[in-house]
Amino acid sequence: MDGLVNWLQGILKWLVPPKPIGVIDVIQVLLLAFLVYKLILWMKNTRSYTLLRGIVFIIAFVVLANVFNMEVIVWLLQNVGVVAITAIIIIFQPELRRMLERMGQSNLMSSILSINRSGDENKRFSDHTLNELVRACYEMSEERTGALIVLEKDIPLEEYEKTGIPIDAVVSSQLRVNVFEHNTPLHDGAVLIRNDRIAAATCYLPLSDNMDLSKKLGTRHRAAVGISEVSDSFTIIVSEETGHVSYAQNGRIYSAVTPSELREMLLDNQLLIRRRPARERGGSAI
Repeated sequence: MDGLVNWLQGILKWLVPPKPIGVIDVIQVLLLAFLVYKLILWMKNTRSYTLLRGIVFIIAFVVLANVFNMEVIVWLLQNVGVVAITAIIIIFQPELRRMLERMGQSNLMSSILSINRSGDENKRFSDHTLNELVRACYEMSEERTGALIVLEKDIPLEEYEKTGIPIDAVVSSQLRVNVFEHNTPLHDGAVLIRNDRIAAATCYLPLSDNMDLSKKLGTRHRAAVGISEVSDSFTIIVSEETGHVSYAQNGRIYSAVTPSELREMLLDNQLLIRRRPARERGGSAI
């Protein structure tokens, strides 16, 4: 009981400020609250959410051990604390890397770096490329030609480009359809687009191991989700079985979108500085 009282007294001392609250204190609290909120959102949208629940359970166990003066358990926890922190960093290494990459590609950073850009300089690719992409995707959809098209954005994709065959050609619907035509040397794998040019074809992408994805999704769709999990790319998929056009971004896939919905998302991804917050429109998230 004395341990519980001492613990409560410690909490009260921590809650009661030793000095009057100033403006800078309020700012610090708001910044910390914002960072914690972003951290929770990041955790929820990654595989680490399941592990986070286990960590919360361990923290609750540590608190109870301190409250009830379980000296042996507290001693063990104190001595393995450093090892546990190191283990957590190793376990969460892919997610931590992804979080830092997304912090670097935030709208605020993009606005600062691109503050002097205007007009066409604010676009990753031209309107011509956008129109050719939409046209090619739905031409292939009608013919049930499977396709996987990755649009590079802020995070470079050279490591995946090296797995394919360099092309360096202007984006056109005719070239795109020919690349993915059956029984051609370039039809297998993904096409990587950088700015207004096709950088490479037959590129191999990482497959997502997200267990929440539908079992009906094939390798092409899992590859699209996989590249969107490790980069900020925008990936278009044309299903060979159904002819549906889908897209993947930020680790999620949206299926059976209409031409207008695909065009709208391409418009959002075309600009270096977004005109409005990114929204996933149409289709159904899987």
